[in-house]
Amino acid sequence: MFKMGFRPEKRVRVKLEFLRMLARMKLDPARMELLAVFFETYLKLNREEEEQLYRELGKMDKREVDAIMQMTTSWYEKGRAEGRAEGRAEGRVEKARGIICKYLSRKFGDKSAGLQQKVERMTDLETLDYILERLFAANSLEESRAIIWEELSRATQ
Repeated sequence: MFKMGFRPEKRVRVKLEFLRMLARMKLDPARMELLAVFFETYLKLNREEEEQLYRELGKMDKREVDAIMQMTTSWYEKGRAEGRAEGRAEGRVEKARGIICKYLSRKFGDKSAGLQQKVERMTDLETLDYILERLFAANSLEESRAIIWEELSRATQ
């Protein structure tokens, strides 16, 4: 903010004017979001400043406030949807890792601990699914180790 030439006490005003300008520009949603993300990177308001921003919005023309709120609500909803999708994907990865580790533990006991540690560090769901499918055909710890190492090396290529 300092390099942009704004004093700290003007942060709320700068954000408010930015939102007003953005709402008036009538850009497509992708461009609007790009500008907003760029701006938010350099000007993050604290809780008190956010409250002040909302008080200032309450003093403005209703149509202008509606345009700003619609714009910011759509960003919020998109962020929530992306967060939920990301959380579901992470959950599927966790579940696959858990199933593989439980299988290794039940079938091979403590001897599979090192292999389980390798599996716990994996993050690619496709690789984990492929390992899981192939592990059921493994008859020994060595075969299981070979399957996991093969998939690890394939995933890192």
